[in-house]
Amino acid sequence: MARPTGITHPLLLGTTSVFCLLAEPTHAQNASSSLPKQHQTTQKKAPSTAQARQLTVSDPHPTAAQPVAGGTETVIVTGTREIGKKARDSISPVDIITARQLSETGMPSLREALTQLAPSLTMPTSGYDAGALTSAFSLRGLSPNETLVLVDGKRRHTTANIYADPGPQQGSTPVDVDMIPLAAIDHVEILRDGASAQYGSDAVAGVVNIILKKQDHGFHAQSLTGITASKDGFEQGIYMDGGAKLTDRGYIHVSGDYVHEDHTYRSAPDLRTNTKINKLLGQPEQTRETVAIKAGYHILDNLEAYAVATYAHRHAESFQNYRTASSLDNYPAYAAIYPNGYSPVMTMDENDWEVTAGLRGEIDNWHWDLSSVYGRDYDQIGIANSANLALSTATGRTPTKFDAQGYNNEQWSNTFDLSKAFHIPGWPYAINVAGGASYRYESYSIGTGSADSTYSSGSDALQGTVAANAGNYSRDVIGGYIDVATHLAKNVQLDLAGRYEHYTDVGDTETGKAALRYDPLPWLGLRATISNGFHAPTLAQEYYSAVAVSPTAARGIIAANSLGARANGANALKPERSTNVSGGIVLEPVKRLHITADVYQINLRDQILPGGNVYGTDALSALQMNGFTLPNDAATWGSSLSTHWFANVASTRTQGLDITATYPTELSPTIGRIDWDVGINLNRTRLTHQSAAADGTPLLTAQSIAYITTAYPRSKMIWGGRFTSSNGKWTVGVHEIRWGQTTSELTDYTGPTNSASVSAYSFTQFHNTPKFVTNLDITYRVMPQLSFTLGANNLFNALPSRVPDSNRYLGVPQYYMSTSQLGINGGFYYLKADVRF
Repeated sequence: MARPTGITHPLLLGTTSVFCLLAEPTHAQNASSSLPKQHQTTQKKAPSTAQARQLTVSDPHPTAAQPVAGGTETVIVTGTREIGKKARDSISPVDIITARQLSETGMPSLREALTQLAPSLTMPTSGYDAGALTSAFSLRGLSPNETLVLVDGKRRHTTANIYADPGPQQGSTPVDVDMIPLAAIDHVEILRDGASAQYGSDAVAGVVNIILKKQDHGFHAQSLTGITASKDGFEQGIYMDGGAKLTDRGYIHVSGDYVHEDHTYRSAPDLRTNTKINKLLGQPEQTRETVAIKAGYHILDNLEAYAVATYAHRHAESFQNYRTASSLDNYPAYAAIYPNGYSPVMTMDENDWEVTAGLRGEIDNWHWDLSSVYGRDYDQIGIANSANLALSTATGRTPTKFDAQGYNNEQWSNTFDLSKAFHIPGWPYAINVAGGASYRYESYSIGTGSADSTYSSGSDALQGTVAANAGNYSRDVIGGYIDVATHLAKNVQLDLAGRYEHYTDVGDTETGKAALRYDPLPWLGLRATISNGFHAPTLAQEYYSAVAVSPTAARGIIAANSLGARANGANALKPERSTNVSGGIVLEPVKRLHITADVYQINLRDQILPGGNVYGTDALSALQMNGFTLPNDAATWGSSLSTHWFANVASTRTQGLDITATYPTELSPTIGRIDWDVGINLNRTRLTHQSAAADGTPLLTAQSIAYITTAYPRSKMIWGGRFTSSNGKWTVGVHEIRWGQTTSELTDYTGPTNSASVSAYSFTQFHNTPKFVTNLDITYRVMPQLSFTLGANNLFNALPSRVPDSNRYLGVPQYYMSTSQLGINGGFYYLKADVRF
């Protein structure tokens, strides 16, 4: 499709603060939102009757297909409580990433697509055990728990599957954004600023607001087929969505995804066999089906009922360490089943759903919104291709598949929001006053494993949860906020916000935020914010307990209030607290060259991470006090046997810089144009304080410190351009991503097969050096309704730095999984077909 007129500076990557201009019914082109008003282009257009009705009730999340009165700039809902606030006027940096941009990445899921587009956003390199089966991402080098995820402005429920293994994501139970259909997403707004005063807990690093499609017409389908450079990891995705009218007063939009991903295999040879039989290192296999329904109906011109429902099911499988045939010499029944040894496979069947219902309208210029959201995530985690050796010896039975663990997370949120723009005599500017109240119920349940999974030392690789570690836990959260925004002068904006919340388990929190923007010149804008924030400990962090068992090692997490943890000096968790300061500049030094730069500092206190470091026989005792039974030889494993619990262990200071720039080049009326873009994030975290045990021993090891300070890239840079032919038939995008260095402290192993750690405090510093990735996509539009794309992500098959031989348990993990730099899969090549009516 030829580019419409009036779009002067589109941004293809979406990594700056941008506003979207209407390009076609369901897609948008982007331009810098942070520009001073004097440089914005508007297109006057009278709204249709339906649009006028939607504007009357102040739809808080209009899509690109629903321009606001007076122009076609996208209205943002993230980071502001003002009705109809245009992104170009935003005080805080807000990235807007459209559905088209997500599709252009060629990635099968939202999380992976966002990682290709946003410099400040990263995801784990791979992950271990059950943690590899949940989609987590991080903003500005902080834990996934420090980013709040909204859907259409409403808090989304989190996963029940905690990331329990060591690494920078340890202890996180993030919102699994991949459980929302990619086909349902109209655009994503990323607020890169602390916003706890506006939204509550978790908005320390920022907010990701996913806006769903609401078009009342059309049908769109897409097929994505791809494979890695190593000829594994086959992926197939099918994405469909369409809308219809509900008479002339409403709409319904239905979307669905089907995604299947095969295993990838990246293990080095196992030192016990000198073969690659151990498949530990690699991408899990998963099949995911998701659906979303969004609807709205205007009961009156100034009263709308709306609803959103999402449902997702996922089956995923992840390999565990290989068990040799000789390990079954004393168990003939299992030796007959596994004559060549076996590789246990962790499985997860997940059901995730959320329902939103609400009313919104306007009374005497008061805009109000009353909503209720109920969400639930249930994970049934099992182990297949496994054994319970003690059960075989005692009973002669040889089950190979076990139901080991079950987790359920529920959230019920009820909110009432009000806002009104006041005009006071003698004051020339409107004063927007917003406020609201909320009640949220949260619950977390841990189910027991099957009898076979819990007998004696339990199912191999993943023990079943015993009754002593199961339970149902809940809390209530009551809160209220107020937000006041106005102009102090024609070119000076001010926004003040404050929030109070009460948690029945961790007490009260008060947060505030002040933001200021000054536009001294038509081509120059300055902005700054200061705020404090918090992250309340999750119920999973308070109560989760489990043990992961390897052939010669075991690692446990026990609840902070459990007998084993209390016996070793554990204390109850308290909320993390932060202070955020940021400042930025937006300018257009020459026509159509748009630049933004923002610096930030986040001081995070009482950070929650595993704080107890108990090893050997002390760990064995603590685990036994909590009802765990380990293999008979566990007492000889020394520092390879450990247990931990979550605690407020550290304070950190994160400092960074975001820079973005866009510039269009018009080649000629008969050739087309190239839209250039650059996005840079520089980020550094330092430890400023760490807690100590009662005996004065620091709660963090050098390895733990590295997880929170250097496991995220020091920098991430994205630059490139997109060529669009004048007739709209050809589009070619080329972008380069530079992943900065990560630094880790790796465990040292000893013995002929690297089967034992040297000590609990012996580490080798490892630098995962900077890596460059090239992404290429070529699209040909056969007709306005049909296009094909051939693409490559990581065209030249770049891989992470290889781990030294002495730091690989059993010699297998040649790439370090506990970082958030370049992924381990290498190149991914795909073919995409897109059809719309």
